[in-house]
Amino acid sequence: MERVLLFSLTAAFNPTLLAATTVMLLLPKPKQLLVGYLLGALMTSITLGLLIAFSLQGSGSVSTAQHTLSPAADLTLGGLLLVLSLVLAGDRDQRLRERRRLKKEGKPPKTPRWQQFLSKGSARDTFVVGALLTLPGGSYLAGLAAIDKQNLSNAETVLTVIGFNLIMLALLELPLIGYTFAPDWTPRAVERFKAWIMSHGRRIAIYGSGGVGAALVIRGLIELLS
Repeated sequence: MERVLLFSLTAAFNPTLLAATTVMLLLPKPKQLLVGYLLGALMTSITLGLLIAFSLQGSGSVSTAQHTLSPAADLTLGGLLLVLSLVLAGDRDQRLRERRRLKKEGKPPKTPRWQQFLSKGSARDTFVVGALLTLPGGSYLAGLAAIDKQNLSNAETVLTVIGFNLIMLALLELPLIGYTFAPDWTPRAVERFKAWIMSHGRRIAIYGSGGVGAALVIRGLIELLS
């Protein structure tokens, strides 16, 4: 069962989930957006998890799928993140932004379309986004394979899959817990987080994308060669 817990923790550090959570915290009404995303993500991940766990139970197919798909996904995503880190470190994007700033000098800054969409969005909108983006990754499939090896009863399998998903989506749940039990402190903490991101965003993007990309490439190579 320790392996199940380990895979649930690694699945929690999903780059897409981390990016989505960060974006929602930076927008107005983050609590509403987080609730919608969490419900959509839980619906997709639990449904697919139970379907895979019961339909492929004991067949080894989950493990085979994880071994086949995970390295390719890790290597592809890791490579893209490394390229992004290099571009940011090389100041190419900064020069592009500077040219755009000079071109539009004197005009009020325009809010990006994606931010306009999410800012005007509701829990229903983020529910759809969460449901579409929360698909089984390498760690999730590995976790299902570990659950399958436990030889659990049907009820125990259902509870374990649900628990796995609750841990996996902790990045969404922790801010919501804060809003519920510390309603005065949490908004101030989020505002401080926003200010910190704004002042350190470029450095975070460089080191974050580079570190995560390197980790994914290394993990993909290890799984591919194992």
